[in-house]
Amino acid sequence: MIITRSPLRVSLGGGGTDLPSYYKDHGGFLVAAAIDKYIYLTHHRTFQKEIIIKYSKLERVNTVDEIEHPIVREALKLTGVTEPQLELTSMADIPGGTGLGSSGSFTTALLKALHTYKKNPISPAELAEQACHIELEKLGEPIGKQDQYIAAVGGITAFTFHKDGRVEYHPVKISEETHFNLEDNLLLFFTGYSRSASGILKDQNDRSKKNDQAMLDNLHFTKELGYKSLDCLESGNLDEFARLMDVHWQRKKARSAGMSNAHINDWYDHAMANGALGGKLIGAGGGGFLMFYAADKRKLRHAMREKGLQEVRFRFDFEGTKVIAQN
Repeated sequence: MIITRSPLRVSLGGGGTDLPSYYKDHGGFLVAAAIDKYIYLTHHRTFQKEIIIKYSKLERVNTVDEIEHPIVREALKLTGVTEPQLELTSMADIPGGTGLGSSGSFTTALLKALHTYKKNPISPAELAEQACHIELEKLGEPIGKQDQYIAAVGGITAFTFHKDGRVEYHPVKISEETHFNLEDNLLLFFTGYSRSASGILKDQNDRSKKNDQAMLDNLHFTKELGYKSLDCLESGNLDEFARLMDVHWQRKKARSAGMSNAHINDWYDHAMANGALGGKLIGAGGGGFLMFYAADKRKLRHAMREKGLQEVRFRFDFEGTKVIAQN
């Protein structure tokens, strides 16, 4: 049996500029952080000749081509794991559709398990690129490359998306004090809404491809916020980082009518009036998690509890996708 895990993530600045429809013409940049909430994947060679896939559904099939789950089917084909003596099971600390990059985490965890089974060493960059190949190219999802890369490499990381498709990344150079302050004062609250990222991002993707000037201007501005956020993190100016989160959220809402709703806007305003310096909705929008940088954590937590929102506490993950058990 092989067990792998892959971290979920939060975006810290520049999110949305990692879609090919934008970076292929303009280049993209963002900062993201992996967190200690994970997707787990187990690989087990079975005695009987069948393929068993366990996720929110249960599949029992005889051939790879019969598998309904598109990511599993394409990952097995890509890695050449096609023999019908296989059981794959996935588990998650937090369910999908909540804005924390679960699809990219699932794909990297799955590929890591399959490559480990085949005894193929693979670097984090190769793992991320294979995951992107499956989701963006083979399956045609209108999503970006952020989730796959941050899941594979972990840490608090800055990513540059070049026009030719290359992705460069480096750890954000923050002091130990800034690291701990960021970790202690970033608070996540679940809105209760789940949604499909690809559905929300399709509008952005289509408008970018059509060179919609309002969308491009929004993304140009967002990319500059990414650079400014990086500067704030590396200089330790977390109050300004929090202010930029708020600017980011206001611009993000302008991208699509489906980005927010009356409930999310009310919760956000309530948080900003009760201890938050800045915040935004994590992920593509429309639901998932609100993240705030708090000036007064106790006041903010109390205010969000009043509104019925559940907090998820987290720390940063610096290991990325890894094998945690093998026998």
